[in-house]
Amino acid sequence: MTDDNTENTAPDMETSGPKGERIAKALARAGVASRRDIERMIEDGRIKLGGQIVTHPATFVQPGDIVLVDGKPVDSPERTRLWRYHKPDGLMTTHKDPQGRQTVFDTLPEGMPRVISVGRLDINSEGLLLLTNDGELARRLELPGNSWVRRYRVRVFGVVDEKRLASLIDGFEYEGVRYGSIEAALDSTKGDNSWLTVSLREGKNREIRRVMEGLNLHVSRLIRLSYGPFQLGSLKARELEEVPGKTLREQVPDLPTPKRHRTR
Repeated sequence: MTDDNTENTAPDMETSGPKGERIAKALARAGVASRRDIERMIEDGRIKLGGQIVTHPATFVQPGDIVLVDGKPVDSPERTRLWRYHKPDGLMTTHKDPQGRQTVFDTLPEGMPRVISVGRLDINSEGLLLLTNDGELARRLELPGNSWVRRYRVRVFGVVDEKRLASLIDGFEYEGVRYGSIEAALDSTKGDNSWLTVSLREGKNREIRRVMEGLNLHVSRLIRLSYGPFQLGSLKARELEEVPGKTLREQVPDLPTPKRHRTR
């Protein structure tokens, strides 16, 4: 997705049955990581079930099974929670950066449970980032089928052609990549700098920056204002606020109840 790398996977139709729950899904529900990252952990031999290294993501776990990640027991799933966070520029949206740059997760207050992001914002982007302790919820909120609007305030350098800007509603192709419908409007101009409001429902990595480049515009600032029904609002940079459980259930009415797995 735009500046936040959504996993464009098909909806998961699997259900938990007598065999239990697939381990990748169970660990995502427990907030260990996204399902895709858990599958990588399995490939690297980092996960054990009942003392044995897990070799396939289709392995099933039952309540009472002991699961270890990097030798540490996995905590039982808590109730699903969601936070709004105002990401400043200069922070990575990753749990560990190979170059040692500071991440969003380095800045969270003590006492926070392990959380993962709903999508991402690149290091130079800022604004609303949703965080959750439930990997399955993150995956659901990222699915294109939600059709949730992501709205951005974008500052660009260059001459804005309002007719070309309006034409983005029909999609846009740049350097062989086809981008979907984008709503973009000019808010103000001062010299060679302009502010735009840009909205899209699904997108590709760095989409807004790439599309603006295709319009001969350079993005100098990108702020996400909303993700579906959740708004940045008055949150200041690095501020964090939990979404009330009632609000979360209203927006995601069929939240599953976490299954308990023994961890010790």
